[in-house]
Amino acid sequence: MPMRIALRSMVLVVTSAAMVSAASGADTVKVAIGQIDAWANQAPTLGMKAGIFQKHGIVLETFGTQGAGETLQAVISGSADIGIGIGTAGAMRAFAAAYVGVGDQYWYVPANSPLQRLTDATEKHTMAYSTNGATSHVIALGFVKQLGVKAKPTATGGPPATYTMTMTGQIDIGWAVVPFGLAELQEGKIRVIARGPDVPTLRNQTIRVQIVNANALKERKDVMIRFMRAYRESLDWMYANPLAVKYYAETIKQPESLVVMQRDQYNPKDALSPDRLSDLDQVMADAVEMKFLDAPLTKEQLAEFFQIPPPRT
Repeated sequence: MPMRIALRSMVLVVTSAAMVSAASGADTVKVAIGQIDAWANQAPTLGMKAGIFQKHGIVLETFGTQGAGETLQAVISGSADIGIGIGTAGAMRAFAAAYVGVGDQYWYVPANSPLQRLTDATEKHTMAYSTNGATSHVIALGFVKQLGVKAKPTATGGPPATYTMTMTGQIDIGWAVVPFGLAELQEGKIRVIARGPDVPTLRNQTIRVQIVNANALKERKDVMIRFMRAYRESLDWMYANPLAVKYYAETIKQPESLVVMQRDQYNPKDALSPDRLSDLDQVMADAVEMKFLDAPLTKEQLAEFFQIPPPRT
């Protein structure tokens, strides 16, 4: 397992609340975020804007990537301490729970496309996903394997680039993660023909995860644990404070009503819980199918990677 050299679970070490004292100066943590504008990946950005990470003695330097492949490489190389939003199957050797289910991702066509359903596609059609190992990749392969979709899965990068390729005819079926494209959907420019939950085995999986560079965890263990505490607190704030909606709407330049709609309909809070693990057997089966693993992880390996510390009380 070569990635073990560079990666470990973000929350590998269980610690008591008394172990970490407040830092005299803020610690900087570099965070790579796949699909940085997606609501599901907003805890670092909004948490910083709300002052939550600073309260825990942390300042974040965040940057976006096109998907899991780029995020993994950033963490492996050490250019990022932490990676957010990694497809679980692509990071089975080093992960902690992050997102359950796939309800925030969808596949669409231009309004004038002859395709009415995903199953209308033939071998001549192309179907987008972001990068290899990303959640969108897992879903696209699930469409092919479980639903018999014939379109060819094709890596297209993030939602903005994919939208351009889809609307100009370079790709037949685009992909996106909410809230991207919802305004265009409401305006009738595109039609949704499939969503992530259409793949039966993915509906309740822990589908996206956070990872941490092994050296960063070893050398700055207390910082990473404080990051996790601030991350949890930021998620709670995102669903409780109207300012989260206001800040996010300003960032993506969309009305607050659309932000509330995508949050409540596509991103329920329990799906983002960092403490929930679901359907790991199927996650590992998918990872083996996509050749990210040679074989399912053993109980000992799972125990090593899933040592999630409880929230501080």
